Amino acid sequence: MKQLIQNFKTGELYVDELPVPALSEGYVLIANHFSLISAGTEKTTVSTAQASLIGKAKKRPDLVKQVIQNYKKEGFKATLEKVKTKLDSLKALGYSSAGVVSASMDTAKKFQPGDLVACAGLGYASHAEVICVPQNLVAKIPEGVNLQDACYATLGAIALQGVRQADPKLGDNVCVIGLGLLGQIVCQILKANGCNVFGIDVSQKMVDLVNQTKAATAFSRNDKNLETATENFTAGYGFDSVIITAAAQTNDPIELSARILRKKGAVIVVGAVKMDVPRDPDFYQKELELKMSCSYGPGRYDVNYEEEGKDYPYGYVRWTEQRNMEAFLRLLANKSIDLQPLTTHTFTIDEAVKAYDLILGKTKEDFVGIVIQYTTDKQKGKLSVEIQNKPARNINVGFIGAGSFAQSYLIPNAKVYGSLDTVVTRNGMNSKNVAQKFGFNNAASDVNVILQNDSVNTVFIVTQHDTHSKFATLCLQKGKSTFVEKPLAMNTEELSSVTETYKKAKSPMLMVGFNRRFAEISTTAKEAFVGIGEPLVMNFRVNAGFIPKDHWTQTKAGGGRVVGEICHFIDLMQYFADAEPVKVFAESIATTNEKIKSDDNLSITVKFSDGSVGNLVYTANGDKALPKERFEIYGGNKVFIIDDFRKGALYSNNKEKLFKTNGKGHKEEVKAFMKAIESGNPSPIDFRSICLTTLTTFKIADSLASGLPQEIQLP
Repeated sequence: MKQLIQNFKTGELYVDELPVPALSEGYVLIANHFSLISAGTEKTTVSTAQASLIGKAKKRPDLVKQVIQNYKKEGFKATLEKVKTKLDSLKALGYSSAGVVSASMDTAKKFQPGDLVACAGLGYASHAEVICVPQNLVAKIPEGVNLQDACYATLGAIALQGVRQADPKLGDNVCVIGLGLLGQIVCQILKANGCNVFGIDVSQKMVDLVNQTKAATAFSRNDKNLETATENFTAGYGFDSVIITAAAQTNDPIELSARILRKKGAVIVVGAVKMDVPRDPDFYQKELELKMSCSYGPGRYDVNYEEEGKDYPYGYVRWTEQRNMEAFLRLLANKSIDLQPLTTHTFTIDEAVKAYDLILGKTKEDFVGIVIQYTTDKQKGKLSVEIQNKPARNINVGFIGAGSFAQSYLIPNAKVYGSLDTVVTRNGMNSKNVAQKFGFNNAASDVNVILQNDSVNTVFIVTQHDTHSKFATLCLQKGKSTFVEKPLAMNTEELSSVTETYKKAKSPMLMVGFNRRFAEISTTAKEAFVGIGEPLVMNFRVNAGFIPKDHWTQTKAGGGRVVGEICHFIDLMQYFADAEPVKVFAESIATTNEKIKSDDNLSITVKFSDGSVGNLVYTANGDKALPKERFEIYGGNKVFIIDDFRKGALYSNNKEKLFKTNGKGHKEEVKAFMKAIESGNPSPIDFRSICLTTLTTFKIADSLASGLPQEIQLP
C-alpha cells in the first residue's frame, strides 16, 4: 500500500510502498478513500522535522531535558545511540480520514466489512491507502454524507468540542477569533445552534470567505473599526463567549477577547495561542471565565478509551470523541454544515507531497481545505515487502517488534552474529524503516510471515509484555530458537503454557533478556565469591523513577513493574547466589495519593536454597539525580559493590580494588545467545532458572496481596 511519510531526521517527505497494517483485537481495518490535511497542525509537524538539530531542540525543550537526564544515568555512548534512534525515525502524517471497512475485530461488534466510516487519531487515520484504527476512533457515516466531506469528521469533532465548552444558548452572541479551516467550521456549527456569530481574522481572504458563506459577520483584525463593529453587533453588551481558533505567538487574541466580552463572559481556547492572561482590567473586573478545549473531546489522551476500547457510560459522559464525530456527521447529513466552499484542493496520494508545498508556502496559492484522494478499488496490499535479497547465514534472524530498545541494544548486536531476514511490527511504516536502516531482507506487519518462513531459525520477541508468552509458544512450536525480552509471562497460566510447549519441543532453545548477569562487572563480582563456602547477603537498591499509571507498562499490556522489571533483579540475585529462590516476602508503601502506585515502591526479601538472602528496595518516588542501581554483595569476608554498572569496588583483605565498566550486558547476552545456537549448546540461562525468576515475581504479587511470605515451588 502507499503512504505519505516524513523522515524526522532529514525532513524529507515522500510516498512509499509499505506493508498493510496488522489487524488486532479492538481495531478496525479500513481502505481509505479520502483524508484531510490539517494545515495548521501538520505545518508545525513538518516544519519541526525540517529544522536543523538546534532548531529541533528549540522547538522541543522537553526532549532536550530527557536527553540530559539520560546522559546523567547511562553515560554519553548509550544516550547518543538513543538520540540517533529517535532522530532516524519515520513519522506518519494525518489524523482525519474516511473510507470503507475491510475487516473488523472491534469488541462491540459495531463495524462490518463494507461500512462507510470516518476515522480519527494521529498515527492511525494517516494519509495511507489502508489504515488500522482503534474502535473508539471510528464512526459510521450516515446516509447522504459523501466520503470527501466525512473525512473532515476529526476536525469537526475538535470544532464541536470547542463549541460545547462555550455552552452557547439559542440567541447568544459568540465571537470566533481565527477563521482558518477550524474557525470556519466553528462558525457554521454556532450558526446551526441558533447563535449570532461574529468572526475575526488577520487574513482578509478568510474574512471574505466566512462572509460569503454567511456563517458569520466577519471583520479583519486590522480593521480600525473592528471594536466599534463588535459593540454594534452586541448592542453594546459584549459577547457571551469568545472561541479562539487562531494559532498565534502573541497575546493579542486573549487580550482582545477580554475587551469584547460581556461581564461574566467566557473565553474558550481551541487554537495554539500565547496565554499570558492579564488580570486587569477585564478578567478581574468582569469576572471572566477561561476554558481550554481538549482536542476531539472526552477520551482524548486516555489509553483505556483510545487504545483499549473502553467506552465511557453514555449516561455520565454524554459526549466523547466518537460521539462528537458522530454528531458532526449528522450535521453534515441534515445539511446544517456545508463543506464544499471550504475544500479548495484535492490531490491523489501520488501527488501528496505537492499538497505540503502549498501549506509550507513553496507554492504561492490560496488554500483552505486540502484533501488527499485514494483509488476506490479494493486495496488489499501485502503483509510483507522485500527490501533486499541477501543470502542467509547459519543463524537467520527474525524480529517481532522493533521499538527503540530493540534498535538500540538488540538488532545491532544480532546483526554481528547472524543474517537479518525479516522484521515485523504492527505498523508497516516502522517495519520498513527498521528494515532499511539495519539491512533486513523483508519488512512485514504480520508475525505469520516469520512463523511460516522455515529459513528463519532464530526469533527475537521485543513486543508489549502481554504478547511475549504467546509469541514464544508459537516460535517454540515451529522449532525456532527464541529470545524473549523480559518478562517471559504475565501469570502462571502463561508460564505453564510456555513450559509445556518447551518440554514438547525438539532441541528447544529459549532465552529471556535478563541482560544484567552478562555485564562484565557482574561476572567479575561473581568470580570474587567463588569457593567461599557460605551463603551471601545481597542488598539491591533500585531508584527506578516515576512512571504514570497510564503508561503502557503499568496497564494490562505491561503488567506493572514487579513482573516487567523487578524480574531483572531476581535473576541477578539467582546468578550471584548460584542457588534457587525458595521463599519471598514483600511489603509496599501504603498511600492515599491516587497518582502513586503502591507496588512501585516496595521492599522484597528473597530466601535461597543455599541459605543466601537477597533484599531489594525498589522505589519510584526518589530523585532522578541519584544513580538508578546500586548492588552490594556480602560473603566470605568480602564485599562487592556495583554502582549503576558504571563502576565497581571489591573490598577484601582490608583492601579496596576499583573497577570501571560500561554497559549493562546487552551486547554480551546477545553474543552468548547466538554463540550457543551456533555451537548447539543449551541456552546461556537455564530454563528452570528462567521459570523460577518468573514465578518469583508472581509470588511477590501474592505476598503483597496477602501480607504473608510465599513459598516458591516449581515442579
